[in-house]
Amino acid sequence: MTDPDLSDLSALVAVAQTRNFRAAATMRGVSASALSEAIRRLEARIGVRLLNRTTRSVTPTEAGKLLIERLTPALGEIAGALDSMNSFRDSPTGTLKLNVPVIVAERILPPIINAFLAAHPGITLEITASDTFIDVLAAGFDAGIRYDERIERDMIAIPIGPPTQRFVAAAAPSYLSAHGVPAHPRDLVNHACIRHRFSSGYIPHWEFERNGQVIKVTPKGPLIASTAEMEVKAAIDGLGLVYTFEEFLAEALASSALVAVLSPYWQSFTGPRLYYPSRKHMPAPLRAFVDFIKTSGKSPSK
Repeated sequence: MTDPDLSDLSALVAVAQTRNFRAAATMRGVSASALSEAIRRLEARIGVRLLNRTTRSVTPTEAGKLLIERLTPALGEIAGALDSMNSFRDSPTGTLKLNVPVIVAERILPPIINAFLAAHPGITLEITASDTFIDVLAAGFDAGIRYDERIERDMIAIPIGPPTQRFVAAAAPSYLSAHGVPAHPRDLVNHACIRHRFSSGYIPHWEFERNGQVIKVTPKGPLIASTAEMEVKAAIDGLGLVYTFEEFLAEALASSALVAVLSPYWQSFTGPRLYYPSRKHMPAPLRAFVDFIKTSGKSPSK
């Protein structure tokens, strides 16, 4: 038996972690066919089937589980050994992969990452914007950014960006002139509302709050969209009311293209947090980013 390539062994671990060839290929920056060929090559060299493949799933065989259990910490040690060479450089190098919500990617991160990359020219930052909650480590990311209620308890989390945010309700002057201004969230049952659908398929309720009382509304209306840009544009065109992150509406409110409504009931919440696993040997690019956020990467308070 010839010794297998280290890259093929890494490919096996990636597929086992994601249980999906396409996701593992994306994580490694290769095509799914190339990854599949790497697994076939590895199995041929070892002479043992390592993965059970069906049209719907990929699972390790008993032999595959045993090999993966031994490989995972070994590959981690190799990565850590290579990363330790960063201590001999003037500044760290490498790639930092982050999974973040769309609102964070579009409205919070740009000034932070621009300053960070200027301070660390040897680091490549790869950001995936998604509102779907995933296991960031299994998907090949170094860290993620989420809001408090979506962060696993075994993660370390630090604030990044504004300490608080809020949802704002608004509508076009033409819509309010034709349909009236809602005085209470319950009035929304008589209004057209522009709703948001997450990539998971979930359409959230609208939640308002006043004096500690939470008011949930199940809105109805002519449009359900998956992007805030489309929702805001529809509201500006007079299609109905929109209720979303204040950052998405700031420009339209400032220009009076939209008018804020129900302001006493807007819901505020804690801003986003960068989270990452607690481990002894943190990759140098992640350590540099964490240190940067702790010292200078926070946005000013509102």
